[in-house]
Amino acid sequence: MPPSLPNSVPSSVPNSVAPSLTPASPSAEQSRDIERLRGKLADTVMRHVVADGMEESTIAGLHLGRANTPTQCVSTIYEPCLCVIVQGSKTIWLGDREIVYGPLSYLVSSVHLPVLGQVDMASPSEPFLSIRVDVDPQEVTELVLELGERVNSEEKCPEAACGLCVSQTDQGLLDATARLVSLLDSPHDAAILAPLARREILYRALIGEMGARMRKFAAADSQAHRVSKVIALLKDRFAEPLRVRELAERVNMSESSLFHSFKQVTRMSPLQFQKKLRLHEARRLMLSEGLEAATASYRVGYESPSHFSREYSRMFGAPPRTDVVKLRGEQSVAQM
Repeated sequence: MPPSLPNSVPSSVPNSVAPSLTPASPSAEQSRDIERLRGKLADTVMRHVVADGMEESTIAGLHLGRANTPTQCVSTIYEPCLCVIVQGSKTIWLGDREIVYGPLSYLVSSVHLPVLGQVDMASPSEPFLSIRVDVDPQEVTELVLELGERVNSEEKCPEAACGLCVSQTDQGLLDATARLVSLLDSPHDAAILAPLARREILYRALIGEMGARMRKFAAADSQAHRVSKVIALLKDRFAEPLRVRELAERVNMSESSLFHSFKQVTRMSPLQFQKKLRLHEARRLMLSEGLEAATASYRVGYESPSHFSREYSRMFGAPPRTDVVKLRGEQSVAQM
């Protein structure tokens, strides 16, 4: 993936992969039930999200997304979350890895990750619709401990698996998701039942096709968990000079092992990861707090405003001032 922000899907992406969405085929009755649930979800999401964009719902940690047309590629940060595509399709780039997912597939981000993404398939008559459930890593760890030996201990996955993965939703996961979203129409019930539905969604994911990967990040003695701790440190200290040796010592890894495992999880080096965090935070400071580009660049750790401006342009497709003016204009239109 080139470092510059593309305006459309690249014709080819190095090391691109499409997820395998071919588990055991459901029966005809299961297929009808799944399609019924999908239709119910689509109706609910469209009623609650009228404009394009991702909006936080009245249920904490539940976000609903909509796009009436395909979108350009944008740079964003994924927090730990589980995303279900109800309608349409989307492409995500994590470093050099391309992930395409469509209707009735779901994506799990186990850690904090900077990505590029765009909606590929959407129209006014059949808009792209998605559901995002925020995931608390501590809650995942507690649920893994509670599950104990009840999960398949023979499932294998890389010691430091990629932090972003996709699979097809099964009926159990989709049913739990539909019940969570339906609580938007029952606000008096949501306070009690929403946490239960969220917990079931996590449970279904942990015992499903991607469960072994998710459990790796929750296991304290795994490389994936150590990398997740390094990511948390970088997230909190991105403005400081990067010292890989210090990070490796903090998680009891050698520098070479940390570098290799970090790249497996994030598909980028620690330095590339830090740069993306800095640029996203600078963008937020300029947009939300009104800082000038030079001030924002110093705040996030850059010593040279010109260097900052070059890297910002490569990542977001325009110089800082031009990009922020455009974003503010889009916000004004969206609020009309």
